[in-house]
Amino acid sequence: MKSLDVKLWGVRKRNTKKSSYDVRWIVAGNVFSEQFRTKGLADHYRSKLLRAAHGGEEFDTVTGLPDSMVEKAASMSWYAFALKYLAMKWPHAAPNTRSGINESLTAVTLALLGDRPGQPPEELIRRALRNWAFVLPGPGDRELPSDVANALHWVSKASRPLSDLGDAGIARAVLDSLKLKLDGTAAASETVQRKRRTLVNALHYAVDLGEFKENPVTGIRWKKPKVAEGVDPRVVANPEQARSLLTAVSYVGGYGRARGRRLVGLFACMYYGAFRPAEAVGITDADLKLPEVGWGTALLNRTRPSVGKQWTDSGETHDDRGLKNRPSEEVRLVPIPPQLVAILREHLDTFGTAEDGRLFTNERGGVVGSSTYYRVWQEARALALPPAAVASPLAARPYDLRHSALSTWLNSGVDATEVAERAGNSVEVLLSRYAKCIDGRQEVANRKIEELLHEYE
Repeated sequence: MKSLDVKLWGVRKRNTKKSSYDVRWIVAGNVFSEQFRTKGLADHYRSKLLRAAHGGEEFDTVTGLPDSMVEKAASMSWYAFALKYLAMKWPHAAPNTRSGINESLTAVTLALLGDRPGQPPEELIRRALRNWAFVLPGPGDRELPSDVANALHWVSKASRPLSDLGDAGIARAVLDSLKLKLDGTAAASETVQRKRRTLVNALHYAVDLGEFKENPVTGIRWKKPKVAEGVDPRVVANPEQARSLLTAVSYVGGYGRARGRRLVGLFACMYYGAFRPAEAVGITDADLKLPEVGWGTALLNRTRPSVGKQWTDSGETHDDRGLKNRPSEEVRLVPIPPQLVAILREHLDTFGTAEDGRLFTNERGGVVGSSTYYRVWQEARALALPPAAVASPLAARPYDLRHSALSTWLNSGVDATEVAERAGNSVEVLLSRYAKCIDGRQEVANRKIEELLHEYE
């Protein structure tokens, strides 16, 4: 059908609870329409139809599309590609990374859904993608609830072609959609950056598969949201505040129940040894040297991060893996001060260890979950700090104890290389993250500048 027989209408916003936009056009008297989640995607699609019509392309009377767009419609869908990408990444990814990939693929898939009859509720689509589609074993390898199976079947038909991302306008609209949460408000900068990284990495894989000659997203001039790199100095507790907080932990839950007492050593590892929470949770008696007098050592080699059962190979809530961003066999030797040695010796005398040698357990003897120690920490802050400080960012999270430890070491004059070695960071990352927390550097700089100026007076 010649383009002269095409009549194109404008973009129309639907009067529904969720925002959507229709592009409607007529070919040989037949009405066609496509639905989009954003006005940018709808406008771009309309522009492609206009260019095809003005360029004299023929429009198919069955699909309503010009020849150039019919060819694209026959390519692999984004959803089919996303399933292939997940299957490639999953075996080699850490559980938390798997969860992040899942979240990112869900967001992009929702942004690349077209209009088809019988659309399920958006909440059901999102749940089907998060809990069933982008998890291994995949939807084709296990039995699905009927509503989930129907939702994913609809997604497979409504998903736009992967090749659409080769169009800069569509790719930009997808990137823009990642900036918003479900309620339409701005998403956190780190979340947006993480989702974009997954999309870029996925499209690198598409290049490997021959779907694109080059990554279509990396060349787009898109303003990335700025992410705060440094630690907020307001979260850093001084030694007196840290001691008060650790004492308060011992009062949480009462003496007999010992809900807080059994975790004092856990928090002390974060403050006196700068352990990451997952490192402290995984520490065992065999990893420690605790002399009666003086400094001891901790040989860190395992972490037990809290993740969902669906992300781990074992099906357990807690993963059991090596140190963060390190080969699985790598270890880190951390000297621990006498204060921490004394706390850990007392903990072992009072509570002993779990069957596998772990120092810290929950009340049932299991692995301590992040939600468990977080609740204890919040109760301890309310006991130890005045109301104004409780409402402030001061030591608001257990991880802030690690920030406090590293800031204290740097301010005491310990060489940055040694601090980085104990912390398991690079010197570059350490100094960039804690630059604002190091006191006295401005005074030293001012004094040097003043001395230089005096030489020329």
